[in-house]
This record gives sequence, structure tokens and C-alpha cells, in this order.
Amino acid sequence: MPLRPARCYRLVKGPAYTRKEYVHGVPPPKIAKFTMGNTKADFPLVVQLVAKEPAQIRHNALEAMRVACSKYLSSRLGENNYFLKIHPYPHHILRENKMMAFAGADRLQDGMRLAFGDPIGTAARVKAGDVVLTIKVPIDKEEVAKEAAKRASSKLPMPCEMVITKNITKT
Repeated sequence: MPLRPARCYRLVKGPAYTRKEYVHGVPPPKIAKFTMGNTKADFPLVVQLVAKEPAQIRHNALEAMRVACSKYLSSRLGENNYFLKIHPYPHHILRENKMMAFAGADRLQDGMRLAFGDPIGTAARVKAGDVVLTIKVPIDKEEVAKEAAKRASSKLPMPCEMVITKNITKT
């Protein structure tokens, strides 16, 4: 059985842990922008990535998805011929109880005593059916948008489906 990426933090377990005012040392999300491209244009073709199952998406996976998708779109279409939006925001704080892994480490640490863990990053929790990514392009660029969405979905820890909508208005 092949291992799925991000298997440690992919599953949604327990209540959300989002109160950053009580936790010191939470690293900021790596996501540079949530919307990219031409935000003022109204493109008729909409391609969305929709989550098929509930999962947690780490902030660095969201950034990798954004970079892969935007680079492909901007190289094929140019900077002003697409619109890209990332929907989930990584609110959930991820913690890790760091353990020492060398000879004699058992004498230096306490194991599970006070094992609350230090914050190591943030994640966005998505449910099945939530929209993760939206791409808008001109009507004749459907294949480019599909390939960009496929490349973006490969960076995510859960399976996604592509939903394509064409909004053709008569003027």
C-alpha cells in the first residue's frame, strides 16, 4: 500500500485548536496571496477543486498548490488572463511533542509527561464538498485551466474532484 502524503496531520481528529492568543510561538502561514491574477475581469469559465473527503491541509501544502497552479497559468495565459483564489484559511494550530532520538536519550527526557507539544505550523480544516481552489479563465482556455487544477490537486493530501462551470452571458 503506497503512503499518502502528509499522513501525520491529514486526518481531522478532535476539536479545532485555533485560539492563537493563548499559544505563544505559532508560526505565521506561508501563504503569500489568497487571490491572484486579474481580480477585476469577469471570466466565463470557472474550474473549482472540491474536496472529496474531510482533511486538514497544512499551510505549506496550500502555498505549494498556489505556486504550482499560478506558475502554470501565468506561463500559459499571461498575468492578466486568469483569476485564482484559495478558499480555506489555515486557522488550526498543529502541535508536536519533540522527542530526542539518539543513544542515551531515554535518560534525558520524560516521555509522555506533560506532552502538550509545541506549535509547529497551521492547517486548514476542510469538509467533504468544500471548495478548495477556484480558477477563472476565458472560455477557450478550458484545457489550460484543467491542467492547472490537476497540478494543484497533486499538492493536496486528500482526493479532489474538478467542477467546471461555464457562465456564458449574451450581450
